[in-house]
Amino acid sequence: MREESVDFDTTKNLFIEGDNLEALKLLQESYLGKVKLIYIDPPYNTGNDFVYDDDFAESTTIYLERSGQQAESGERLVANSEANGRFHSDWLSMMYPRLKLAKNLLTSNGILAVSIDDHEVVRLRALCDEVLGVGAFLGTLTWRRRPTADSRNFSRVSTDHEYVLLYGRTEEARVKGRGIDESKYRNPDGDPRGPWTSENLTGLADPSARPNLHYPLVNPETGISYPPSPSRGWAKAKETTDRLIAEERILWPSSPTGRPREKKFLRELQSSVTGLSTWVLADEVGYNYAGTREVRDLFGDKVFDFPKPVALLQMLIEQVTSADDIVLDFFAGSGSTGHAVLAQNAIDGGKRRFVLVQIAEPTEESSEAYKAGYRSIADIARRRVALAAGRIEEEQSSQLTAEDPSMDLGFRSLLVDTTNMVDVTTSPDRTVQSALAGVIESVKPDRKDEDLLFQVLLDWGLDLSERITVEEIAGRRVLAVAEAALIACFADEVTEAVVQEMAGRHPLRAVFLDSGFASDAARINADQIFREVSPETEVRAI
Repeated sequence: MREESVDFDTTKNLFIEGDNLEALKLLQESYLGKVKLIYIDPPYNTGNDFVYDDDFAESTTIYLERSGQQAESGERLVANSEANGRFHSDWLSMMYPRLKLAKNLLTSNGILAVSIDDHEVVRLRALCDEVLGVGAFLGTLTWRRRPTADSRNFSRVSTDHEYVLLYGRTEEARVKGRGIDESKYRNPDGDPRGPWTSENLTGLADPSARPNLHYPLVNPETGISYPPSPSRGWAKAKETTDRLIAEERILWPSSPTGRPREKKFLRELQSSVTGLSTWVLADEVGYNYAGTREVRDLFGDKVFDFPKPVALLQMLIEQVTSADDIVLDFFAGSGSTGHAVLAQNAIDGGKRRFVLVQIAEPTEESSEAYKAGYRSIADIARRRVALAAGRIEEEQSSQLTAEDPSMDLGFRSLLVDTTNMVDVTTSPDRTVQSALAGVIESVKPDRKDEDLLFQVLLDWGLDLSERITVEEIAGRRVLAVAEAALIACFADEVTEAVVQEMAGRHPLRAVFLDSGFASDAARINADQIFREVSPETEVRAI
């Protein structure tokens, strides 16, 4: 889908249109163990949204006839109302296989992050515990999504928050945490031990629980005695505070009714970071209306409901990933995750890549999106990423130099479809002579050479974002992937001159159409040329 892409030949980012279950199956080899962060914002199963209609009992033939694998049909999505007797089961049945497949794509220290609300958070926790393991649970982030209470609920209880569940692939997974705020460490008294901050010495236990923490602290210079809090005592035992007094690390109050405090030095901190709070502040990531405003600013209209704020996703990306990592979102929606990856790269100079998957869920004819010409959610997502990239490019253009090349602001748009090969469903003994002419060609007539190339990439488990160059060799169109990683010629007539020059480049893999050879002898001759010129090349005919 070159016409839907931006910088198709050179970009490392992917946008895949189609059923995300089928897409995850196709990505199993190419992206196995390569994705650092998987973020998804699936349907919340509120009774008003849609779920995928997966029927694992039906045959492949029936499934293909029913869905046609035509993404624009939207037949893969069905309403899941609360009146459905399998309301929760259908939603869990949709999520389970997708999480199972997604798990395989995570790196050993990768993290799965799932947005959800109260409707399914408990069942989602149980499902993730089963798929990734109870010990894989890292925590639940709670994000306040609206600034004021909603009075429209019959119960008068306003649900103003959502969650992000965090699960690691293995025990190696962890977030980066927050950097220590060093601004609160100062040295107003010129202490040779460096900057310090004042820390509370009050404890948390009453005398019956911790009697050793209830004793008076005496200033050795003034003789003033400071009794402990009757209900809390001190935070440290007397032996420890005696040492702190001797080291002049107790800050004595000017008033006898004040409370002594401890001098805590910056150099004594065992770590420069602290944990990431599970309470996600809107001051840092915004409310839900921030996401709506971001989309409106890009499109000039409200073409998508309830997109996540880019800052929320940037926070997750910053906490989990490094400069060269891959981020996957297989419920891409309006493309917020792709936008966030580009935005975070623009901030820290990273080379992160995104893989977005979105089915072509039809837009409603009454919606602003439909009126603006967007017939599906996939159309909106592609356009949103392109618009965000254009804005980022404008902002960054003045800062880029020859030594600092431009960012990757493109994406390669792909479509999940049926196989490129002709379906042969009848055995030879049941095929009549007159029908043989129709099965001479192995490739469907509407497929292009790039369609065949991506099928080969998947079969070989190669990265779908590798650089592709198109050239002409001896009058035939030839596709080269990652320079010498793979070279392919899907011409109807492959000449010996083409084979000789392709072999002379010593590719790791070479691919031809089996029907492209005039005879079995010509195909055998091609194999012989490669054995003589480039024996290291793996040759395949499809």
